[in-house]
Amino acid sequence: MNSILRIFIFLYITLLFACSSDKTPENTKSISVTKTEVMDTKNQFNDYWYAGKAELNSYELKQSRYGEIRKGEVVLVFVTEPFSFSKQVKLDNPKAAGNDNVSVMKLNNIRKFTTGIYDYSIVSSTFTPIDTQRHPNTLKLNTSIQEWCGHTFTQLNLREKNYQFKQFSYFEADGDTEKEIPTALLEEELMTRIRINKGQLPLGEIDLIFSTIYSRFAYKDIQATKAKISKTESESVIKYKIEYLKYDRTITIDVEKEFPYKILSWTEDNGDGLITEAKLKKSLKEPYWNQKKIVDEAKRKELQLIN
Repeated sequence: MNSILRIFIFLYITLLFACSSDKTPENTKSISVTKTEVMDTKNQFNDYWYAGKAELNSYELKQSRYGEIRKGEVVLVFVTEPFSFSKQVKLDNPKAAGNDNVSVMKLNNIRKFTTGIYDYSIVSSTFTPIDTQRHPNTLKLNTSIQEWCGHTFTQLNLREKNYQFKQFSYFEADGDTEKEIPTALLEEELMTRIRINKGQLPLGEIDLIFSTIYSRFAYKDIQATKAKISKTESESVIKYKIEYLKYDRTITIDVEKEFPYKILSWTEDNGDGLITEAKLKKSLKEPYWNQKKIVDEAKRKELQLIN
């Protein structure tokens, strides 16, 4: 009996080790694939965004202003740049900057439309670090709004736990303003976050600093407030819905589901029955800063730009 028991125990232990041996390569293979996938994703990102070109996107715009919908256009320029963490400007000599050199995703948002006899020209620039673990907050945002009555310039700079807010305005009611705003996600950085984070945004209730353009158009003091972000997905599109909980403002953003997660369209609803809407017309990859000659104007036609 003891002999049979010993044989049974030996067979059980042998079988146990055999099963463990079979599982080990599977686990190792699974980890290896995951690491490979991470590297492939990183290489895909680097190949696209560090190839010495910017992504230029043109949009057909329907802009709500003064109780009517105005036709216009938007250009979104996405590009990576070496950025000074301390000075918060583009670096002329990145290699000499050492740890002060932060790689950022810059978004220049150029919006143009006409109201009656006169036109609006709006430019917002957002600078969001690529390494969101080391630098979780956008470093800088500025917006200039020009129209025939006058112009304003607004800028936010990250200073430790606050944004330093400065605004310069032609209008007496605004004047020159300076204050500090507790750090939170910026509405303008939603699009840079989408491009950096594989098309993803934080979901649920968050603190969000509403758009500098909305602040000017709706005469609201810019501040952090509660908002809720939700998403739905189809086969090819991720749709985000951003709802401000204390303001009558809702935004939707349609995003390409696959890399490079282009912004396909967006809407802005301020509760007045009129919805601002932008839809993608054309997207190009170009080193636009070198395209300054008359012959380069052909690229504007390719982008289907009106103005």
